[in-house]
Amino acid sequence: MKIVEGYMPFKGFQTYYRIVGEATPGKAPLLCLHGGPGSTHNYFEVLDCLAEDGRQIISYDQIGCGNSYIEGHPELFTNEVWQEELVAIREHLGLDEVHLLGQSWGGMLEIAYMADKKPEGVKSLIISSGHCSSSLWAAEQHRNIKFMSQEDQDAIKWAEEHNDFTRPEYLEADRHFAERHIAGKPGPDAPECLTRPKKSGREAYLVGWGPNEYTPSGTLKDFEYTHTLKDIKVPCLVVSGTDDICTPLVAKTMYDEIPNSRWELFVGCRHTCFVEDNERYVKMMLEWLNEND
Repeated sequence: MKIVEGYMPFKGFQTYYRIVGEATPGKAPLLCLHGGPGSTHNYFEVLDCLAEDGRQIISYDQIGCGNSYIEGHPELFTNEVWQEELVAIREHLGLDEVHLLGQSWGGMLEIAYMADKKPEGVKSLIISSGHCSSSLWAAEQHRNIKFMSQEDQDAIKWAEEHNDFTRPEYLEADRHFAERHIAGKPGPDAPECLTRPKKSGREAYLVGWGPNEYTPSGTLKDFEYTHTLKDIKVPCLVVSGTDDICTPLVAKTMYDEIPNSRWELFVGCRHTCFVEDNERYVKMMLEWLNEND
């Protein structure tokens, strides 16, 4: 498959993008918004095969991570700036019509983008393990924590009460939490895109979100868009896993509030359903995209 990589000038820096496949009339491109904030596009490469259906699959590294890495500019790690970057990448690549797939923070970003920018040309949304409310997200993670060992619960509680996320006991508890609800270490047969070294945006994550998934303290701590979901008029696919940090309550909240929505629950999956059950996810996406072109 044809792969084109490039850079877009953005606020004095550069935003990296990657385009897989050829454009086909009648098949709007899929633009993928990665999580974090501060992750990279890498894991979306497991969806390259979607381009075989005759549409372009486009991803990019948001400012602050991966091939768009910068540090020392905390003023850039905000909802507003990341929305501006999304607007800019659509304009730069001429994406007049597009499907949007947002995973985790990427799902938050597309919700905010629809509410704040009211863009034209969006054919559909796929909110994959995202959320519409930081307060709901934090509450659900603390509910998840109650199912962990008492030792882990105590370590997390101490870290939050003392604002100290450096003790070995906490780091071990946080690792256990991630293994239960986010992802495990890629196995020997994992796709190369999941194992290659990447430049994660640690500063972007800390400034934008916080020290972990359950303590939002950054610029997104007051991210509250539940009341805007009713105004999303395009078809929307909500995706989550049964063991996901996007808990069934978080997913159902979005499904209930978005008028033209569908919810797909992936049994046994954690935070990256498209990795852990790739075959089902790809089949679902092919059907969804073709139905909503």
